Amino acid sequence: MKLNVHEHGEGDKVALLIHGGMSDHRTWHAVEGRLVDQGYRVVAPDLRGHGRSDRGEYRPELLADDLVENLPAGADVAIGHSLGGVSLSLAAARLKPKRAVYCDPGFRLGALAAEAFAFMRAMVDEASPESVRLANPRWSAADVEAELAGFALFDRAFLGSVAGFDGDYLPLAPAVPSLVQLADPSLTIDASAAELLRERGFDVTVVAGTGHCIHRDDLDAFMASLKGWI
Repeated sequence: MKLNVHEHGEGDKVALLIHGGMSDHRTWHAVEGRLVDQGYRVVAPDLRGHGRSDRGEYRPELLADDLVENLPAGADVAIGHSLGGVSLSLAAARLKPKRAVYCDPGFRLGALAAEAFAFMRAMVDEASPESVRLANPRWSAADVEAELAGFALFDRAFLGSVAGFDGDYLPLAPAVPSLVQLADPSLTIDASAAELLRERGFDVTVVAGTGHCIHRDDLDAFMASLKGWI
């Protein structure tokens, strides 16, 4: 699978940014700018079925294989949001970033109620600038634009596959030093799962007052929570 991979910056450090479901690399535009200003070269793919990457079979293991095949190993930091978080976790031992950050990760996306996926489908199909702004009043105009652009290129068949994800993708141990960054409340990680992650060796932090898309709800708080990790 050949992924569309966006790159920006000429710094000596490398940051991998892995977007969540229904989006594409443009979701990271503001984070990308902050990282480039801090001396990073940002590498951000579109997952299969998203953005300008090809379509195909949709399973977390295949998304992880795509990352390994298309991204550089040994990055200084890798950040994965939601679906991108579970994909990164399955690829981390092979990508070998120095540090990994899992942003409200989809380790248990398959456990979401069927109604949640129906809601997501309707959200994508019926999206307008007004609906996205109403659902996300803290987002910038550029965030709204990026969301709509991602929806326009998203393969709707992906949602049916996610609803059928089998198994628990909560990692047994971190492959590299790892931070789990949770929304308040998290969409996919409840209190017991958060405690289990701590017991398994993950650092876990909650970014107060944010929803599932932490980096778009409160960019400053998102960046502040990464102190010591970037």
